Formats: sequence, structure tokens, C-alpha cells
Amino acid sequence: MSAARDDLPRDDDARWVRGGHDMGSVTDLVAGAVAPARTRKSWLLMLLVTFAGVGVLFVSVLWLFSEYVGIWGIEIPVAWGIAIASFVWWIGIGHAGTLISAVLLLAKQPWRRSINRFAEAMTLFAVACAGLYPILHLGRPEHFYWLVPYPSTYGAWPQFGSPLVWDLFAISTYLTVSLLFWYLGLIPDLATMRDRATGLKAKVYGVFALGWRGDARHWARHQRGYLMLGGLATPLVVSVHTVVSFDFAVAQLPGWHMTMFPPYFVAGAIYSGFAMVLTLVIPARRWLRLTDVITDDHLDAAAKLMLASGLIVAYGYASEIFFGWYSGDPSELSLVHSHLAGHSAPLFWTVVTLNVGSAMFLWSRRVRRSVVPLFVLTLLINVGMWLERYLIVIGSLEHGFLPSTKGEYTATFWDWSTFLGTLAFFGFLMLLFVRFVPAVAMAELREMVPPRRALRPPPPPAGPEVTP
Repeated sequence: MSAARDDLPRDDDARWVRGGHDMGSVTDLVAGAVAPARTRKSWLLMLLVTFAGVGVLFVSVLWLFSEYVGIWGIEIPVAWGIAIASFVWWIGIGHAGTLISAVLLLAKQPWRRSINRFAEAMTLFAVACAGLYPILHLGRPEHFYWLVPYPSTYGAWPQFGSPLVWDLFAISTYLTVSLLFWYLGLIPDLATMRDRATGLKAKVYGVFALGWRGDARHWARHQRGYLMLGGLATPLVVSVHTVVSFDFAVAQLPGWHMTMFPPYFVAGAIYSGFAMVLTLVIPARRWLRLTDVITDDHLDAAAKLMLASGLIVAYGYASEIFFGWYSGDPSELSLVHSHLAGHSAPLFWTVVTLNVGSAMFLWSRRVRRSVVPLFVLTLLINVGMWLERYLIVIGSLEHGFLPSTKGEYTATFWDWSTFLGTLAFFGFLMLLFVRFVPAVAMAELREMVPPRRALRPPPPPAGPEVTP
């Protein structure tokens, strides 16, 4: 046993190895969670619950197409409601996937390898949920394709000065690059699942593995393509949510027309994205028995980045209040008073408590490495960041420049059913992901486990001494 322990890698890149895992045991550990001997009842129960939620979303969308956006609580002047707040929240959640996968790949951070697959899948599913809202929010959602610049017989082109068109290009680009990046990194693992499966599963995995055989030529092209897509995806971390922030910053409304919104939104997106990654990873690592692969070191590193982005968010809150007061504009001052001690004060201080107060606990190393406290904090931060988006969208629309542009917003049943339906849709896709796709990048983890050194043969036994 001591000889086996002496063969373990001692460098920092392989600190995740516990219990003497080698390349073969890494494959057995991850692939065994994807293809267990029998389907767990807990997975089936959660799948049924989320599928029921998807049914609620389907009914809500059908009713919306029948009665249009009047079923929601939006009206003039509050023409945006829970739908746009949820859209910004979902887009923000998808940012951590690109950051972990692309930015940390280029930065050569080895700890990303155990959680990047979760983050990439979360990005795809979150962007899919976000993309529903701009379409559903259209007055005539069945004609959403009019936003695409295609040669039509009418000769009409989209209004490129509209933030709605900007969102279309930003979301479609982000989704395309993220999907390619996720799939390219998945190909070697799909080939592994193909070689371990039999029957129909082997054929399905074989189709998606694209004939991968793992020779040197395949690996060379794979690494070049992976780095190239990582370089393309890195600017999206900043650009996509910057475009989303322009939906508000280009408007002449109190609380929106600020140049600080692009970095403020990007920091908030990374903050909420890392919170959602940890919300998913913490129970999944236990449920899939991957605690030897996704260790406390990974949770600690992700929590540190979440703390850094949370401090930037706190600075954004303070700047928002300060610049509103310093401007001296009566409408801005009215909004600041409403946040601090007026109509929206309970919501504002709840947002500050959940997002800023929760982040302060992350200064403690014990909290960052404790599963239950960290999981509770991520849940609180997820709720707080959604409330922050709600406050940004609704707060400014309720405080216009004129008395005629002031009003109140009350969400309806269909607002909430659509939002809860997207949550169920997200959970449904995640459950399918962990059941049929390797949740951890086996090929990348195997790179961290160097081959064991060959043991030297024992010396030949000494013969009897010969006395001269």
C-alpha cells in the first residue's frame, strides 16, 4: 500500500487525487455515474416533478399566444415586468460557464477541469431559458423571425437601433459559441462512453463521437480547436451582458441612464453564475458520488471568485445611490429616496442583505469549504440577484420624469407560472444531462494523472559467499 501511495503525483495540478485514483479509476468513477446498473428512483421522481413544471410552462406559453401579453401584469408606463427581469437573470447565470470554461482555460487554471462540464451545460440551458422571454414579450411572438435580417418580399429590415435586435444577435452568438465549445470538449468522453456501452447506446454515443479514436492526429486537432473556441468565447464574457445592459443604459429613465451599467451587469452576471454553479455542483457531487473528483478545493476556488465579483456588485450598489444623489436631478433623487426609505425600500434592503451580506461570509475559509453553509449562501445569492434584476427593471419604470409616467406594477398568475416553468425546464434539462452525459470532463482529468512509474525489478538474490 505504501508503494502505491508513493507513485501518486505530488504536483499542485493533481491535488484532487484521493485514494490513489489513476486514469482507469477516473473513467470508472465518472462513466459509472452516467450508466448505472439501474436508474435511481430519486432521479425519476425529480424528473417527473420538473416535467410537470415544463407542462405548466407549455400551458402558459399557449395561453400567451392565444391572448398575447395582456395576460401579464405589464402596462404603460411599466411595460416590462418579471419576464425581462428573468431574462437578465438567466443570461447572467450563463456567464459563469463561459468564464470557467474559456477564460480559466486560457489562464491555465487546473481546478476548472472538475466543474467546467457542469458550468458549460448550465450555460446552454440558462441561455435557452433566457431566449424564450424576448420572443414571448413581443406583441406578436409568432412573427419573431422578423427580427432576423433576411431578404423578404416586403424589403423591410429590422430596426438595428433597437436593443431587442441587439439581444437577438448577442444571445444567438453566445449560444452558438457555447454549444460548439461544450460539444468539442465532450467528443473524447462520448468516445469513452461508446466503447463502454453496448447495443443502441453504443450506436448513439458513436454517432455523436464523430469517429473519435484518440490517435495523435485527433488530439492535436482537438487541442487547437478547443483553444481557438476558448479564445472566441472569452470576449463573450464581457460583450454579451454589456449588450444586455444597453437595454437599460440607452434609455432616458431615472436609474437606467448610467455609464456604470456595463461593468456592473458583468460583475453581477459572474456573481449569480458562480452561485448557480455551486448550487448545482454541491448536491450533484454527493448524488453522483464524485466527491473524490470535485473536492473542497474546487468549492473554495469558486467561492473566492464569487466573493471578488460580489464585492464589485456591492461597489455598484453604492455607486448607484451616490450618483443618483450627486446628480441633483429631482427624478433621480426621488428614485434614491424610494430605494432608501420609500416604496421600494424593503426590496432594496433585502437585495443588499442577500447579495452583500451573504458575500461577507465568504471571507471565512471554513465557510468556503463547508458544504451546507456554502450551499445555503448560494441559494440566498440566487434569490437576491433575481430580486436585484426585478428592482432594476420595475424600480425605474415606476419612477418616470413626469407624473403621467409614474405607476405601479403587480405581477399576475401567468407572470409567475412562466418564470417557475422556466425554472422547471432548466432543472429538467440538467437531470437529463447528468443521466446521459459525463458530468465531469474525463479526458481533461486524465491529463492530470501522470502514468505510474514502472517499478524496478528486485535485485537478484545474493549467492553464498565464496571464501578464497
